[in-house]
Amino acid sequence: MSEVKSVATRVGFGNALKELGAERDDFVVLDADLAAATQTGAFKKEFPDRFYDCGIAEQNMIGIAAGIAATGKRVICSSFAMFAAGRAFEQIRNSVGYPHLNVIIGATHAGISVGEDGATHQCCEDIALMRTIPGMTIINPADVTEANLAVRAAMEHNGPVYMRFGRLAVPVVFDEDYKFEIGKGVELRKGNDVTIIATGLMVNEALIAYDMLKEEGISARIINMATIKPLDKDIVLKAAKETGCIVTAEEHSVIGGLGSAVCEALSEENPVPVVKLGVYDEFGKSGAAPVLLDEFGLRAVNIVEKAKKAISLKK
Repeated sequence: MSEVKSVATRVGFGNALKELGAERDDFVVLDADLAAATQTGAFKKEFPDRFYDCGIAEQNMIGIAAGIAATGKRVICSSFAMFAAGRAFEQIRNSVGYPHLNVIIGATHAGISVGEDGATHQCCEDIALMRTIPGMTIINPADVTEANLAVRAAMEHNGPVYMRFGRLAVPVVFDEDYKFEIGKGVELRKGNDVTIIATGLMVNEALIAYDMLKEEGISARIINMATIKPLDKDIVLKAAKETGCIVTAEEHSVIGGLGSAVCEALSEENPVPVVKLGVYDEFGKSGAAPVLLDEFGLRAVNIVEKAKKAISLKK
């Protein structure tokens, strides 16, 4: 049996930029002195006249991006999630979100899996922050394939997009025939006892959990929710109606992220038990990414536990 290939989603981001650069000339790329880490360096190497290093000044980078976008060009700007979403929040809100400009924010090194960089760099609040900005689209790809396709889709989208990429190499879930559409969840496995809605690197863990649950006679439905805003309410409501309970899994705080978005959607139309799996109101810590994922309970075995709890809460 061949070994599963693992690639970081940030690589899909960088590859997509390089490919798109050869296909179209209506956009520029900005970075905050992190081109090698964010993978925008791949674009810089091929198209140096369309790349701008803004230095370690993320707020200025967003302001520059807004100014360029106001002239009609599309702009992709990138930094670590902690700096892009955190340090530059005001500029994103007022200079990009308010005028609804075509700016894509490629935020890399998100979540606990940043690893040794520690709590100051492990941004588990970025989705929550970006969800509050009116008109902001939020995409959190599960693997390198989806990351590449999501960047392409974002380039055709009207309005600001926040894209979340990881540092850690994660298993490739999707093949080249996979179809990505902004605002649409994808059912990866069918099931009737519980629905597991996952995003980012937790999608692969959810697929592993599916097999573990199946061995125990539990039928789980697995949904990949790459677009967190706008949330695919139709697939969520359908799953709630047909399985009666839901588990959400994300490498993000359980406050304000995917789990919160799912709960908000269900509470209005079809309340069912929802058990959230994520980072529980705490900061991260320095350590090897796989060890931290174990320690923070972001693994398939933890999804299995939450699934059993969700089933037990059904009336």
